Amino acid sequence: MKKMIETWNQISLIKKIICGLAVGIVLALTVPQLTVLTLVGDLFVGALKAVAPLLVLFLVMGALSSQREGQQSNIKRIIFLYLLGTFLAGCVAVVASFLFPVTIALTESASTTAPPSGIGEVLNSLLMSLVANPVDALANANYIGILAWAVLLGLALRKAGEGTKTAISHISDAFSQIVRWIIGCAPFGVMGLVFTSISQQGLSSLLSYGKLILLLVGSMAFVAFIVNPIITFIGIRKNPYPLVLKCLKDSGITAFFTRSSAANIPVNMKLCEELGLDRNTYAVSIPLGSTINMGGAAVTISTLALAAVHTLGIPVDIPTAIVLCLLSAISACGASGVAGGSLLLVPLACSLFGISDDIAMQVVGVGFIVGVIQDSCETAINSSTDVLYTAVAEFSQRRKDTAQ
Repeated sequence: MKKMIETWNQISLIKKIICGLAVGIVLALTVPQLTVLTLVGDLFVGALKAVAPLLVLFLVMGALSSQREGQQSNIKRIIFLYLLGTFLAGCVAVVASFLFPVTIALTESASTTAPPSGIGEVLNSLLMSLVANPVDALANANYIGILAWAVLLGLALRKAGEGTKTAISHISDAFSQIVRWIIGCAPFGVMGLVFTSISQQGLSSLLSYGKLILLLVGSMAFVAFIVNPIITFIGIRKNPYPLVLKCLKDSGITAFFTRSSAANIPVNMKLCEELGLDRNTYAVSIPLGSTINMGGAAVTISTLALAAVHTLGIPVDIPTAIVLCLLSAISACGASGVAGGSLLLVPLACSLFGISDDIAMQVVGVGFIVGVIQDSCETAINSSTDVLYTAVAEFSQRRKDTAQ
């Protein structure tokens, strides 16, 4: 038994996750009644979600409190990359939807949750999240509120004694260690998650929406393998694919199965550490990215809105298409502040074309049907680019410093 455990520990995490994935698929197809595996997946995601808020609070607070005046920071450049990547993802989805127009059979299985009535409501929700009670923010995993309080506390503690700063650093290190233990269970968690998806949804239930799924996944793949490498090359001026593929492999695969940007924050923190990035930077940029870096959500919002447009035969001119790109990017940045995520922001984009709420919510219903694949791919793109853009900003700064 000891030798088996040692052999298991020597295998890379990705290989172990692939093994868990294969076992989960086989068990879902052969013994779908083995529901105990669903509990395993739920426990894994639950553990990540439980530790993530406290990890973010102490990491951000510790990073800012220990930062000295005039210390180099790449946060502005990272935020610019987040917003640029989200806007370009929306543009890709709009162009792809015009090149390969898809119509959908509108369903009655629309969500019963009311969508936001306008972009003002989305922004209002985000602003109210900023001033949320800190205890409520931690309890409800309100990462916008957690970030706000972590930043304020970090800035306020800059003049604190070294003992206080050291204590905060030790607490964040302790949470980081807990995260490593949880991530070590990822192969079993992925096995449970993939078992649940296939045993409950089935493979055949998605075939009727094959074209829509292909358009969504194809647009996201174009962003991941074409747009992101171009942005990366401009920043680091060398072959971008090793960095892009590492981020997709180490962050995207886990995010694909957890389907939660919040749950993937600890995974991204660990990856940034492996890449040798500045902890004071990624401790802030990774949690921030989970709220505003939403390229996958921009793809979903634009694609589903234009699918409704094509279904109803509504003509679209170029200026309106450009406005849709902007609207999807802004809405995507606010996705984390709205219950239901990106799907419930689809009616905002539909309203641009005068589509009624009744029809728009039927489109949301279609989104929930394809959500098993759409949401997984969306989260993988969103989460992996948090690390990618953080790395690009830092590596480009290092290149400039070396050149000087």
